[in-house]
Amino acid sequence: MKRIYLYLGIMFSQLGFSQIQVEKEVSSLIESALNKDVEIITNGLEKEKLQNEVRSVKAKYIPKVEANALYGYLNSEGSLDIPTVQLPITGMELFAGSSDFSTKGQAFHAGVTAKAVLFSGGQIYNGAKALQNKVDGTGFMMELRKDQVIREILLDLDQLQMLNVAESLIQESEKRLNKETERVEKAIAQGLAIPYDRDKIKLASLELETKKEDVLNKRELLALKIQQATDWSTEQILNIQHNVDPILIFEDVNSNNRNELLALEAFDKAASYAIKKEKGTFLPSIGAFGGYSYTSIFNSEIDIPLSNINRTANLKMDELTMNPTWMVGVAMKWELFSGFERKHKLETAQLSKKQIEAKRIDTEEKIALQLEKTKKDYETSLKQLDIAKQREVIAKNNNEVASKQYRAGLISVTDRLSAENDIYKESLNKIETTIKQRQAAIDVYQASGSLLQYIKSN
Repeated sequence: MKRIYLYLGIMFSQLGFSQIQVEKEVSSLIESALNKDVEIITNGLEKEKLQNEVRSVKAKYIPKVEANALYGYLNSEGSLDIPTVQLPITGMELFAGSSDFSTKGQAFHAGVTAKAVLFSGGQIYNGAKALQNKVDGTGFMMELRKDQVIREILLDLDQLQMLNVAESLIQESEKRLNKETERVEKAIAQGLAIPYDRDKIKLASLELETKKEDVLNKRELLALKIQQATDWSTEQILNIQHNVDPILIFEDVNSNNRNELLALEAFDKAASYAIKKEKGTFLPSIGAFGGYSYTSIFNSEIDIPLSNINRTANLKMDELTMNPTWMVGVAMKWELFSGFERKHKLETAQLSKKQIEAKRIDTEEKIALQLEKTKKDYETSLKQLDIAKQREVIAKNNNEVASKQYRAGLISVTDRLSAENDIYKESLNKIETTIKQRQAAIDVYQASGSLLQYIKSN
């Protein structure tokens, strides 16, 4: 049987058939729901934030250029002790001992400096790769929410179609009961029937009217729910053409492409790069720099008291300018000991990787079990659908027979109404069983991977 399913699946695939066929209107409705869902929107913004972090880390390779300017006024007092100078003729000593002095002046400095990282111990590269894999993992987790939205929209549309079918069944029953009412009225007039039969049929009609009101209310509420999720009008939603046909799975699906597993694989890679990044902190960082500057000191004065001659030496400088000053070089920074901070960060990164690995193994086992369960539920739903179809056929046949027997006076009105009720119940049961079968098939596809890839519009 599996070989037959596989063969049909290959044949349908070659003919361009998809596993879940939907109308273009339904496809547009799903797209609107995906665009409006708040959780998907916030997840998308979170992914953009992570991508900005990746760009910020990679930007560390780009040289940084800084410009600065400084103007200041200097006023300082100090002590000066220089070698003593003896005058050749008088033998007088100048600058004997230390002398107090004062200085004042103005200074201006401006320059441009460029810095670039040559080697970071792999911290920039590994850090960027860790963040990029985190972005990928977040993207896969976003697909899970998309599957939930798609599944909910499809099932809501199925329920809406079931209510439409229920309304149609009620209308058909009403037509049949109206004919029976006319026949009973004529029979009563001829003395061939009693008012009890008419009242029983009237009661059955009132029950149908109650069911009809209930169906209409449920349909309106369901349309409002879909409207809230998509921003479509209730009129558009109620007019959507949606076929509730069984979804048949012909291929042997597996869970290799489950978004949870792909996300955990990406997070595991991110953890590996995070470990490499922390190991890089034990290596030196090397950078290059270059600069151009302009420095000027002007209107500077220095007063030095000369106690031996009872005078003060007043030294003035109009301007001292250094222009241009070029500087190019290479710098290295190596943190030899950081109080075990780097060691602890490395251990934390390693523990995080172990957590992800343990979660991945556990998730693989649970997903495999979930897939097997959904397959079993799908097989059961096919058998239940076959039984429901048979029950509907039997109920329709019984209703026709009961109608003839009632007209011939072979059964009571209660038996006739029971047969009418059975056809409504079994027809409704068939559409409900069909919806359960569709749900079981959707669950199989969702358990095997992204649900979106299995949907194709007609």
